[in-house]
Amino acid sequence: MDEKNMEPRSNVIEVDIQKEMQKSFLDYSMSVIVSRALPDVRDGLKPVHRRILYSQYEDGLTPDKAYKKCATTVGNVLGRYHPHGDASVYDALVRLAQDFSMHYPLVDGHGNFGSVDGDPPAAYRYTEARMSKISTEMLTDIDKDTVNFISNYDDSRKEPEVLPSRFPNLLVNGSTGIAVGMATNIPPHNLGETIDAVCYLIDNPDAGLEDLMEYIKGPDFPTGAMIMGRAGIRAAYATGRGKITVRAVAEIVEEKNGRFKIIVTELPYQVNKARLIESIADMVKDKRIEGISNIDDHSDRNGMHIEIDLKRDASPQIVLNQLYSYTQMQTTFGVIMLAIVNGEPKTLTLKEMLQEYIKFQEEVITRRTIYDLKKARERAHILEGLKIALDNIDEIISIIRNSKDRPTAKSRMTERFGLDDVQTEAIVQMRLGQLTGLERQKIEDELAALELKIKDYEDILAHEERVKAIVKDELMGIRNKYADERKTEIMAVSGEVDIEDLIPQEECVLTLTNFGYVKRQKMDTYRTQRRGGRGISGMSRREEDVATEMFVINSHDYVMFFTSTGRVYRLKCYEIPEGSRTSKGMNIANLLPITAEEKVTSMIRVPEFDEEKYLVMVTRNGIIKRTLLSAYNSARKGGLIAIELDEGDELAWVRVTDGSNELIVATKKGMAIRFHERDVRLVGRTARGVKAITLGEDDCVVGMARLREGGKVLTVSETGYGRLSPISDYRIQYRGGKGLLNYHVDKYGDVAAIKVVDLDDDVILISADGVIIRIQADSIRECARPSKGVRVMRIGEDNKVVTLARAPHEEEDDGEELEGLENTEGGEEEIPDSAGDEEAQTPEE
Repeated sequence: MDEKNMEPRSNVIEVDIQKEMQKSFLDYSMSVIVSRALPDVRDGLKPVHRRILYSQYEDGLTPDKAYKKCATTVGNVLGRYHPHGDASVYDALVRLAQDFSMHYPLVDGHGNFGSVDGDPPAAYRYTEARMSKISTEMLTDIDKDTVNFISNYDDSRKEPEVLPSRFPNLLVNGSTGIAVGMATNIPPHNLGETIDAVCYLIDNPDAGLEDLMEYIKGPDFPTGAMIMGRAGIRAAYATGRGKITVRAVAEIVEEKNGRFKIIVTELPYQVNKARLIESIADMVKDKRIEGISNIDDHSDRNGMHIEIDLKRDASPQIVLNQLYSYTQMQTTFGVIMLAIVNGEPKTLTLKEMLQEYIKFQEEVITRRTIYDLKKARERAHILEGLKIALDNIDEIISIIRNSKDRPTAKSRMTERFGLDDVQTEAIVQMRLGQLTGLERQKIEDELAALELKIKDYEDILAHEERVKAIVKDELMGIRNKYADERKTEIMAVSGEVDIEDLIPQEECVLTLTNFGYVKRQKMDTYRTQRRGGRGISGMSRREEDVATEMFVINSHDYVMFFTSTGRVYRLKCYEIPEGSRTSKGMNIANLLPITAEEKVTSMIRVPEFDEEKYLVMVTRNGIIKRTLLSAYNSARKGGLIAIELDEGDELAWVRVTDGSNELIVATKKGMAIRFHERDVRLVGRTARGVKAITLGEDDCVVGMARLREGGKVLTVSETGYGRLSPISDYRIQYRGGKGLLNYHVDKYGDVAAIKVVDLDDDVILISADGVIIRIQADSIRECARPSKGVRVMRIGEDNKVVTLARAPHEEEDDGEELEGLENTEGGEEEIPDSAGDEEAQTPEE
């Protein structure tokens, strides 16, 4: 009680609980946002990561030193800078060392640091760590006043507010964090691409997103995998937010027993492999995914390798699509490009993020130059004093000798020579050895070098373009030292609004083999040779495999795949992977959901689905069908029914017509029939069709072509002979008859294929052993039907020509050695023979 007022005393302060909660929670939120969960836009690090790297730097744990127990680093971080739990520090340290979490790990770990299966790391008393080589670039010049230092939690030490970060770490390694009311999720990127973009933006400050994306193609995850499409990437870079679909890399492989297996070699970022396999097994058990017989994990130090064996009757592409749909073999990475900018959280576009980094690096270079200039001037000032002392060494020695103490000597030197305290202190500390002439010359040389450096530093500070040039040069030095190839492939996805704008239009050659391997190549892969040559190797493949289809197509055209069972599937040309000349390509089962019994027998080019165009199909057994092309304009992944087939028959040839074309159908045993397409009545998409030609015993159709004015009918035999014949040699008949004799197969071998070509075309022939030759069409002799012709391809024993394609003519390289120049015309003159011209014609009723 207060004796004067006789009133009770109280320490209670009345507050409004609502306002106090708001204030306290706001303070807590800002603390979490700024000082815990979100990265700084300048160095891409959260405080705990920054403190780990700085503690290792202080302890000298550089890449050239021995590893030290992680317990040491954790303890030092806790004791010096980070007053939180040891688990939080060790977890952050572990992530910095995981090559499947960080694209470029900032910590070099030794021991068990966890795995992609979700296995935990060993305790920090067992593991060891030091800085990685690239993390030293994060702290370069930190001792040159390049960044601000702030007091630690108990004001006993200073810690860096940000690291100099000599490469754009925020984009390169990405970041993930959940704060209060906001979160960040920045994907990792390729170092080389990111530095190239930074350098381009320095030179072109007004560059747009399209320009920057010429360099930064998209995220580059440490675990590889594939990004499906670019729309999500563009949205993320343009607005700071976007959804990116990431898909595992899986290949469908056919085994010798005819079964298929799916081999997974790369998983989406942050997917737990063990849990993925477990979830697949559960879905097979619950019958959500059918067709899988076994799953084995063969992953080891050499990389990931998961084998998924399929049942005999399973469609591999359908099973793979189910795995993408129901499991984490396909995930969505939600990009949120949120970072701390000037102490506040901000969502940034790609350009803004790069601009902030450039601004920070210009500040770092400027501050470093100011520091170096200050040190150079201080040293030059001392050297100037030493030079004065050496010029007057006898008097200096006399002053020092006759002074009672050091302060008196320094004072007398100041009065006599006008030296300041720093200079006089350096003079009184001079050693006698520095009085030699050689030492004097060293001082003069050092002073001259310092004067040049001082001028250079002053010039840098006076010209902003020099600062930018230094930023670029040092970034390129890091790029040359640490850059690597992209790990994540960005796949084209048809249907995206802007996807075709990003893919160049170019002429390609598509090749399909008998065993279903398809590949896309650029037109300049094959050089033109003379007829009769041996050709060049077209692909590496299984010994018994042969190429069956080849044609020229624009990369933006549709490709329609027709299968032996009468179904049709559709892709864009650019969706087919590009292969080298000798690669076998990709199994079509990786691209289309075909069944095990289904085989692609024909593929055609469709620039667009025109209402006035038609599809004409011919089967091996001579059935023909004509349907509107627009009836097949469907993006259904499961394909469409193209034709109703008789038992034992298969769809073999398909052509696009305009309703006024004449057609020619040729058979293996040398017959051919020409008729107008209007003779084939228009039917629906699923109809059977009508008879095109009446086949003899053991005969089948080997080709169907559209006739055009100026074209010549090229017939090639399996034995490598060929001839051009005028279209007029094939008079128009009614469909359904036996046709006319096209080739003497009993003398010269069965017909391999026919094609209508122009004289200025090139012809590409493929043999059963995979050899390809490209010759000029006008080098093949024009002969009357059914002549033998001339040798167009030299065929060895047990070999034969299997198919041919025509392509636009390319000029021959005169400097290139040509093969097979032997003239084989001798003894191979055309043999006029009109026998069989008037074969019976029995139109179908």
